[in-house]
Amino acid sequence: QVQLVESGGGLVQAGGSLRLSCAASGRTFSNYVMGWFRQAPGKDREFVAAISWSGGNSLYADSVKGRFTISRDNAKNTVYLQMNSLKAEDTAVYYCAARLSAGLTSIGYRYAYWGQGTQVTVSS
Repeated sequence: QVQLVESGGGLVQAGGSLRLSCAASGRTFSNYVMGWFRQAPGKDREFVAAISWSGGNSLYADSVKGRFTISRDNAKNTVYLQMNSLKAEDTAVYYCAARLSAGLTSIGYRYAYWGQGTQVTVSS
């Protein structure tokens, strides 16, 4: 079992930056592929980014490529999402997720564990 707790959300102006954190507890963090997803009001949940066990490989949605960066610190059991050049359309609840399998994936149901989410609001 893995418990995930996100933090770092808030209100920011368009063009600004935020860094989200996801602290994990429970089983060995470094065994998990970690991902970030988001869900805007009235929309389906969508993939944002994922990172491999070692942090050496990552995957991004086209909508955030070049603006967002996912990273992890296995010593701190934490994964991060650095978000730059934020746009109004980035407004959503952001969720951290974990899967105990190798291979990066953008498919949500392949992640077994989810956090409670943190709200990001970008004002235009």
